[in-house]
Amino acid sequence: MNKINKKAFEPMDKEESDLMKSLENNEWKPVKDLKQQKKAAVEAARNTLNKDKRINLRLSQKDFHQIKIKAVEEGIPYQTLISSIIHKYLNGSLLPRQQ
Repeated sequence: MNKINKKAFEPMDKEESDLMKSLENNEWKPVKDLKQQKKAAVEAARNTLNKDKRINLRLSQKDFHQIKIKAVEEGIPYQTLISSIIHKYLNGSLLPRQQ
């Protein structure tokens, strides 16, 4: 018989901890029109992921080289890394690196 890993259920951050507490306290209420809400959420997700604009960007040789290295480390194309950095910056989730 397999043991349940309790660490797998520990919250990752304060937001997740708050969500888990609200769920455990039965604070969540069902939505009135689930199909419509689900359709709106799926459409919002698609629009978020839709990349329909192209840009030209000039970088220094050094910055471009470092971006390509980081992309290889992350296992993603460098264009995806640049897009992710911009997205995180605009949403306020790009955090300074701890030294």
